[in-house]
Amino acid sequence: MKKMLIPVMLIIALVMTACGKAPAPQENAAAGNKTNTRAKSGTVTYQSETGPIEIPADAKRIIGLTNAPNILALGGTLVGVDEWTKKNPLFKDKLTHVETVSDEDLEKIIELKPDLIIAGSTMKNLDKMSQIAPTIVYTWGKLDYLAQQLEIGKVLNKEAEAKTWIDDFTKRAKAAGEEIKAKIGEKSTVSVFEYDAKSFYVFGINWARGTEILYQAMGLSMPDAVKKEALGPGYYSMSAEVIPQFAGDYIVLSKPTGEENAFLKSDTWKNIPAVTQNHVIEIDTESSSYSDPITLEYLLKLFTEGFLGKA
Repeated sequence: MKKMLIPVMLIIALVMTACGKAPAPQENAAAGNKTNTRAKSGTVTYQSETGPIEIPADAKRIIGLTNAPNILALGGTLVGVDEWTKKNPLFKDKLTHVETVSDEDLEKIIELKPDLIIAGSTMKNLDKMSQIAPTIVYTWGKLDYLAQQLEIGKVLNKEAEAKTWIDDFTKRAKAAGEEIKAKIGEKSTVSVFEYDAKSFYVFGINWARGTEILYQAMGLSMPDAVKKEALGPGYYSMSAEVIPQFAGDYIVLSKPTGEENAFLKSDTWKNIPAVTQNHVIEIDTESSSYSDPITLEYLLKLFTEGFLGKA
């Protein structure tokens, strides 16, 4: 987003008022279907979920407090990102010279001199950020993963590129899904599990971990129990004794680094048919917790290899 340079007195006032308040957190997705309209030279009017906003036609210093991977995928120039994106193994090398910043650190945001900020609707200090630079706000889950990428394309004036990727990815993922179903059977089911030290989770169709690819793009099926409990909320926390009821013919197991769960060593786990038949595809949690093009391409390759035994 764009900003002209705030007078020094305003910056001082902004930093001083920042040292006091606090309300809520978080991220992702919406804007209208209207196309960006060209405004005065060097700017464009973006139709955001909160109304029209004038942003740079070619932003050079973007702070991505949310959707940073989507920006990265389209070659946007990031100067600041949230800590989770910065730590993600898929983006680490691409963000070496990019600062870690949060919605609470207004001083750092000012120092980075952004011309565009992209933030989540529940984040703190949105009004103050909008005084530093034009601030586009997205509400997590308001758009699906493909529509979100298209919106970022509009923001970066790379809508055509975003659309080209969406069409190509959708086609390739669908073809892979058809090939997988031909091999494992149309009625075979897939579950996506994740664990921490104490809990086990199963995911619906739009909670990253490859769920968008498996269930939406590829058209694979989930077990009825997963449909019943996880489809609405997005995920479901399972007690150990019911985990087998949520296991599909195939299991995608999201494994967080450094976390162990005793259930994985139990006879109950080992006797789940998908486990005994080696129908478990393991993915790295830290690399799988987004739904941007870079992550989706990474997971599409993993799933193609896992189900079909080929890259």
